[in-house]
Parts: sequence; C-alpha cells; structure tokens
Amino acid sequence: MTKSNAVRAAVAAAVAVAGLVATPLAAAPAAEAAVATAGHYGAVLHGQGDELNPESASWDPVHRQFVIGSVHQGTVSTVRADGTAHTLVSDPELVSVLGVKVDAARGRVLVCNADPAGRSVRSTAQTPGHVAGLGAYELGTGRRLWYVDLAAVAGDGGRHLANDVAFDADGTAYVTDSFAPVVYRVTADGRASVLLRDDRIGAGPGQFGLNGIVLRGGDLWVGDYATGAIWELPLRRPESVRLLVADPRLVGLDGLAAGPGGTLVGVTNRIGVDSTGTVVTVREGAQGVQGGQRVQVTSRPSADPAPTAVTRGPGGALWTLSGRMDVLFGGGVSDAFTLRRV
Repeated sequence: MTKSNAVRAAVAAAVAVAGLVATPLAAAPAAEAAVATAGHYGAVLHGQGDELNPESASWDPVHRQFVIGSVHQGTVSTVRADGTAHTLVSDPELVSVLGVKVDAARGRVLVCNADPAGRSVRSTAQTPGHVAGLGAYELGTGRRLWYVDLAAVAGDGGRHLANDVAFDADGTAYVTDSFAPVVYRVTADGRASVLLRDDRIGAGPGQFGLNGIVLRGGDLWVGDYATGAIWELPLRRPESVRLLVADPRLVGLDGLAAGPGGTLVGVTNRIGVDSTGTVVTVREGAQGVQGGQRVQVTSRPSADPAPTAVTRGPGGALWTLSGRMDVLFGGGVSDAFTLRRV
C-alpha cells in the first residue's frame, strides 16, 4: 500500500528508532555451516522489497532464509540469498511491524505490532501510540495462530509501543514497550501479563525508551534507546531489576543479540539527527564498574546507514540490518535494505 509523505514521516518519527534483539539459535547443523562457509549468502546481502523499510530481522533455519518485518507496509517477508523479499504475513491487524523472532522449534514467527501514527481504527491521529500487540504466525504459511493486545493488558489507557521480543525454551515470550516502563510476558499459547512495570526502566516524557531484549540464562537483558542503559531483569524476581551498564557510547542503542563468549552485540543509531550508526560489544572486563558488574564497551562505525537490528544468520554468524530508517524518517521510502555479517 502506498502512503502519503505526511503519513510516512509520522510513522517514521515515532518508530524509526524501534529495535530488535536476536535470541541465539541452537548450534547450526554441520551441513548449514558448510553451506554458509562456502559463501552461499556471502558477507553482505543487498535486499530489495517494495517500500518495506524493514526494521527487524530473524533467521529461519528450517527454510534457510531471513525473515524481516516492515515498518512501512505492516507486513512480514522472507528473504533468501538473492535478496528478493516475498510476503509471508499480511494481516490487517498489523499496522507497523517492529520486532520479529523466528521460533523454529514451534514452526512460528513472533511479530511485534505498533501504531505510532494513529492509523489503526482503534486510534486517532490525535492519539497515536495506543496499539501494541504480539502475534504468532505459522512459519511456513504465514497463517495467524493468535494475536494478543498488549495495550489492553497494560490496562492504563496510556501510550504503548511493542518493540522487540525474545522467547525462552518453553515458548514464553517477553516483549519490551518503548512508550511505557513495561515488559510483558506472553505464554506459548498467547496468554499475556505484565512481567514488570517499573519507572526506573521507562522512557521519560517524550522519550523513546525500552528497545532490544535478550534472554541469557535466567535473566532478561533490556536496552534503553534514550539513555544507553542496559538493565538486567531476573525472570524469577523481575522486581530485582538492576543496572548492568550505562555508557555514552550506547545512547541510541537499538537491536541486541547474544554474542560469543558471553558478550552482547548491538547497534546504535542517530535516526532523526543523521544516518550514522555503530556496532557495539559489551563484555565483562577490567575497565569500569557499573551496576555492580565489571563491563567493557567497545564500538566501531557501522558500514551501513542507520542500523537497527542484530540477528543470528546462516552458520550461526551475527548479521546487522539497515532498512534505511533514516530515509523513512525523512518522509521518503526505500526499496533497498542491507544485511551484513558482523
């Protein structure tokens, strides 16, 4: 569907900074690793899709393809090695797709839905940001399995934006809210509740807050776009949330993924300011003590403009995504996107 420049700008202004986290997949089969090593996907995938402006990506090891979510079209698409996007999910419930995560063990893809520009029938142009949801769709067909309204679960009548999702071994999903200090829990069959509501981790007035999310053992690690903070939420006692790290180099922190050796790998961007971005690594180290833990942050410039996501890819390697959110934010659209091996 084609949208006016005014709507494009409204959508982009609110969601271009939304993020994604990639829960690490199980070790890739030897055959998959061999194909990846042989260069089937190479090191860079230049994608093409009709005004998709994807903000999120995840790897489907069953069909050996990436899955991306479109902020502009509100769809979910598959992308193989030739870079061509093919629509997998086209659900009228989906307004703008942010985080997507493939749950290969259950043959599904989890999809975060938001309405930052008030385009849903349940919102108005004067009250954008009141639709937030999580849907589950069949990985092979795109058929909807269930959809849950997280804004209704929050139950406060405020602004909400479902940003990113991670899931654990039993299929329970955890979703960040960028407009409220809330992390949701959704069972494998779609029953949702608030895992944590805590003003310490929320966005300030007019800020874009919680973003990428990673599950590490029994803890959730959640990034904050506005402040660059990373919070640790123990699943058994989420109210015991604590600050893991806050570093100026992490301001604009978007997608996160679990990296090698217990590290976190993420991307930052300055959407709305310029098209630059960085790839950051957070690891335990000897430099600095923040949040009670020794951490070390390193960063390097991103090779692509305005990166928003990190995901596992073929062979288990990490890949970054640039869906040209800078272009969307500027009131335009783009058919091009780039997935690049870290």
